[in-house]
Amino acid sequence: MKLATLKDGTRDGRLIVVKRDNSAYALATNVALTLQAALDDWDAKEPQLRALAQQLEAGAVQSRPLDVKALHAPLPRAYEWVDGSAYINHVLLVRKARNAEPPATLRTDPLVYQGGSGDFLAPTQDIPLRDEAWGLDFESEVCVVLGDTPMGTKAEDADKHIKLVMIANDVSLRNLIPEELAKGFGFFQSKPATAFGPFALTPDELGAAWKDGRVHLRMRSTLNGQLVGDADAGPEMHFSFRDLIQHLTRTRAFTAGTLLGSGTVSNEDRSRGISCLAERRMIETIDEGKPKTAFMKPGDTIEIEMLDGEGHSLFGRISQTVVKAP
Repeated sequence: MKLATLKDGTRDGRLIVVKRDNSAYALATNVALTLQAALDDWDAKEPQLRALAQQLEAGAVQSRPLDVKALHAPLPRAYEWVDGSAYINHVLLVRKARNAEPPATLRTDPLVYQGGSGDFLAPTQDIPLRDEAWGLDFESEVCVVLGDTPMGTKAEDADKHIKLVMIANDVSLRNLIPEELAKGFGFFQSKPATAFGPFALTPDELGAAWKDGRVHLRMRSTLNGQLVGDADAGPEMHFSFRDLIQHLTRTRAFTAGTLLGSGTVSNEDRSRGISCLAERRMIETIDEGKPKTAFMKPGDTIEIEMLDGEGHSLFGRISQTVVKAP
């Protein structure tokens, strides 16, 4: 089942069900007005939404052509946005970039931070940038939407709390990060609004690609029309979403509608490319002594998507342009 949120002039939009080929949609507001409302009562709403999705595929319900530009992020705002850093290669490279040692618990204890969740960017919404010196970077990620998840959830029990899967562009302002982290109190100004792909999928839609709490598909990142990353999101995700959920719930519970990110998808094999510019700059520093690739500036574009084995865009495409903010 594939869900999305249609813009309607309100903060939270209207819930829709989308055809598997992304061509058309049906309003789902007779089941739940918003995606958050559906998540709040998922056990009751999910079977109704699935029935509607089946009717849509069969042509048995009124549908309308889909324009991705008419969509919000699937959750235009959320109760929480928690982002991990589950790819060891990414952690090692970006730590080197700022002359910081990786934590001693790198492979045993996940890294997570809590980002802003009150104002997400839509999949085709511009990225506003007030100052080019801040070092704007994209970060291509996988994320999941949780249902009510109790404190003390174990990794082996985590799958039942994962309701939906999405993709994200976790925008970073790289040049603001070192000073913020030096305070010992985490990211804040260096993490502006995150963008999400247009469609949220139930894990079963991924078939065999959803395995061991990971998405075993390639994450494609296209910068200014050039494919710069075709990274494999599965095997090198050191901490699975199961592991991340166990880590998060050690001391508290999480409510339905919480978003959990994987961190930047990253592979040791350089031929797979990059999912953020910080990695390219670090590789240039290793190979040539200093970075030569600039961070993003007004006019630059970034596109992020995941394709299945037949080339279908499962989550739709994030397609954004950086603009000068007033």
